[in-house]
Amino acid sequence: MSHFTDTLRSNAAPIWEAELKHPFVLGIADGSLPKEKFKFYLCQDYLFLLDYSRVFAYGAIKSPDEATMATFSQLLDETLNTEMDLHRGYSQKFGISPAEMEATPMAPTTHAYTRHLLYVAQVGTLVDLVAGVLPCQWGYWEVATHLAKRGKSPEPLYQEWIEMYSSDEFGALGELLRNLLNRLTAESSESEKRRLMNHFLTSSRYEYLFWEMSYNQEQWLI
Repeated sequence: MSHFTDTLRSNAAPIWEAELKHPFVLGIADGSLPKEKFKFYLCQDYLFLLDYSRVFAYGAIKSPDEATMATFSQLLDETLNTEMDLHRGYSQKFGISPAEMEATPMAPTTHAYTRHLLYVAQVGTLVDLVAGVLPCQWGYWEVATHLAKRGKSPEPLYQEWIEMYSSDEFGALGELLRNLLNRLTAESSESEKRRLMNHFLTSSRYEYLFWEMSYNQEQWLI
């Protein structure tokens, strides 16, 4: 049986495949990625996760029933408390303090991506929100799982990142969102599905651009 998320994934395939070939991702796999680029990524990802958590809070607000509210409460807790705590501890292994991450200014792509997600969460329906956040939750697991299948990274800290995001626990969060989106779109019109596809593709493009931003250590031009 085909699901709406299968259609989303199929249409986004060229973007997701390009992510797997990006030099930042390949550098994690073979250990060649310069640590300064990865440290830049960690600081920007910390800022991203703060706003990502806010999007899940909107999900709880817009939930139509207790069960769905509980789902977003779980996602918010996992992101804001578990993942953020792991992120801070992991970043300290690179010599990045929590204060340094908090003081980091948002790079242009981080700003644009988070504004996109927050706009969709604020203005759209619950289903718009889920379509917008899914590429991050699902995509990270796909990238990390792909790298795990290549074998261990020669850089232990990069291997730790791969193991974190290819874990069954992290993969289950993406599955949770996929199942929710398929349930919410069971009776959606074609026009609504086209709108959701646009959210999904836009977020997928930003996922690619996040690697690009980190690889180039993007700064504001003026």
